[in-house]
Amino acid sequence: MVNQRCRVLLFLIVGFLSPIVQSIRFDLESGHTKCISEDIKSNSMTVGHYFIVNPNDGHPMPESHKITVRVTSSYGNSYHYADHVESGQFAFQAAEAGDYMACFWAADHKPQTTVTIDFDWRSGVAAKDWGNVAKKGSVEAMELELKKLYDTVTSIHDEMFYLREREEEMQELNKSTNSRMAWLSFLSFVVCSSVAALQFWHLKTFFQKKKLI
Repeated sequence: MVNQRCRVLLFLIVGFLSPIVQSIRFDLESGHTKCISEDIKSNSMTVGHYFIVNPNDGHPMPESHKITVRVTSSYGNSYHYADHVESGQFAFQAAEAGDYMACFWAADHKPQTTVTIDFDWRSGVAAKDWGNVAKKGSVEAMELELKKLYDTVTSIHDEMFYLREREEEMQELNKSTNSRMAWLSFLSFVVCSSVAALQFWHLKTFFQKKKLI
């Protein structure tokens, strides 16, 4: 009974701490491109699966329902490319942190058609196939839940450090910007003061020459 309660408790904790993962379904018109971005930490595992929803169940997919897919990092590195396909999947370990972009393009077609794409993109703890882990390792349910919890806590820990680094970068940028603005304000004040002094001197000289003062 105690073990059962522990398993339920661990399952609830993992459920609350784990990131929410759900597939995305969207429409894409022929001749158009749609991109979806995901912020991924360095060395994080990410997996994705996509397929075109058949508009006519039980019948072959129309020839017009083909897409080209490319996954790239914010540095322009390509991690996945598939041309003229109905479905596909990718998996890789992110070499650099930042926004990763998955772009879907449907070839131009006359008359124009619309394809519906189902896309599932997971990263971090959610990218791990725990069902296969349990089968391959033949681990007990309690040990599996502990492994899940450990990976979740590690992921949260890494995420906190990642956010802290980003915050420090933003603080440094703000300090640099404030410093430059202070110098710019000081320079503007000096220039304005110099121009005002020159104008005053010019007017004074002019009035003296005209013997007005």
